Amino acid sequence: MAHLRTGTGTLADVELVHAAQAGDVSALGTLLARHRPVLLAVAIGLVGHGPDAEDAVQEASLIALRRIGDLRDPAAAGAWLRAIVRNECRRQYRAPALVPVDDGLATLLASAEPDPLESLERHALRDWAWHALEELTPPLRLVLMLRYFTGVTAYQDIAVACGVPVGTVRSRLSEARRKLAWALTATADTAHGDVRAVTADRSRQAEELLAAIERGQPVSALAASWLPTVDLTGPGGLRAEGYDGLVRGLEQDLSDGVRHHLTNVVASGNVTVWEFRLQSPPDDPFHCPPGGAWVLHQRSGWVERARLFQTRRQSPQ
Repeated sequence: MAHLRTGTGTLADVELVHAAQAGDVSALGTLLARHRPVLLAVAIGLVGHGPDAEDAVQEASLIALRRIGDLRDPAAAGAWLRAIVRNECRRQYRAPALVPVDDGLATLLASAEPDPLESLERHALRDWAWHALEELTPPLRLVLMLRYFTGVTAYQDIAVACGVPVGTVRSRLSEARRKLAWALTATADTAHGDVRAVTADRSRQAEELLAAIERGQPVSALAASWLPTVDLTGPGGLRAEGYDGLVRGLEQDLSDGVRHHLTNVVASGNVTVWEFRLQSPPDDPFHCPPGGAWVLHQRSGWVERARLFQTRRQSPQ
């Protein structure tokens, strides 16, 4: 760790942080690689040797990716990274993988933490990170998108949204984090598309659908971007082909006085997540769940599979 104590070494960290904050993706990779042995040692000291320690370091790397733009003292990069690892290890103890749904998203989808997407959009690493994300297979990409860029963050909630066991979510997250770290390095010097344009297009589709629902014309909006043979799955074993059943449900919501409010859109390649809040009619405040998320799988711009995840309503105290 001598490089952390010498003036030259400290200056190197400072330069790497400044370069990373300016959008030099290879600088961030170098910074993380330099400190990885120390970060792993910290994690092992707290959670023991094994996959939990590796997961904590991988998680810390992704947090650093999202928040490098917020580091105000570049000379303290090492201490900052070690603090992230310690916090992640403590979080593992406080929130084991089998988190009850009510402890995850039972009240609101909105997280108390700053929106990670807002952090990405504040600096030039955003497009690089999303390009690397798109190098992953759709199942791995989806669990990362839900975990880091939506309010569906608890392992059990992700499992429900993806329709897989909790153990599968944990293994996919672990594999995805490893592959993302490799992909970030492999794609560091390549040209990237602008994720904002993709997200804006998917957001526009969601807004148009919500507006069409309000007008009582959801079919026209669905027909513009959803395949007529779309495979729909959802709560209670819901399984249907085509959007006739979905249209009937939306029309019933409108008739009952339920309103849908879009809260977040996350898009990467052929996977999109729409998060929404539901507003029950004033005379029936517990008519519907507080919100939910649509996980959409697309092909050539058309939604071919859609899975509905609904948050649970807290029982009145």
